[in-house]
Amino acid sequence: MFHVTKRLLLRPAWPEDAEALFGGIADKGVVRNLARAPWPYLPEHARQFVAMEQDPQMPSFLLTLPGSDGSRIIGGAGLGDSGSGVELGYWIARPYWGRGYATEAARGVLEVARLLGHERIEGGHFVDNPASGKVLRKLGFRPTGKTVRRHSCGRGEEADCMTYLLDLAADNGPSLQAA
Repeated sequence: MFHVTKRLLLRPAWPEDAEALFGGIADKGVVRNLARAPWPYLPEHARQFVAMEQDPQMPSFLLTLPGSDGSRIIGGAGLGDSGSGVELGYWIARPYWGRGYATEAARGVLEVARLLGHERIEGGHFVDNPASGKVLRKLGFRPTGKTVRRHSCGRGEEADCMTYLLDLAADNGPSLQAA
């Protein structure tokens, strides 16, 4: 599955992406904000990720910037099973922080989620990563008022995570339109 936003191509991972993926995510400052990526992040983790079978109802995308070299991987975004529903996840490589790519990519993933028929999307961020909370709020997610302990493979321990919800069925999309 592919999706195009104003500046990004969201596409599946291919085996030849392993090295570029490793180059973007193998940064402790990135991985510590993720629940499922391990630290240290090794080349074998990137190879495993690009070889994973995709669930068509929970797509994962690499975020690419079109360019003369075909495309440059700047992060990842997708949907996953939270155990209680469908969860939005995303990460951006450090050189691309602060440029609005996380919001743009996540908005694209939410557009795909709506097309797939998902009605409710969960989100969350570790308390010490307020920038991710800003992204979720820009997208129309509403804080649940709950902070839960969530395991972070990148931290190797549990950390406080603020939780959010987005009701796609009730929202006709104003928060998903370009900001």
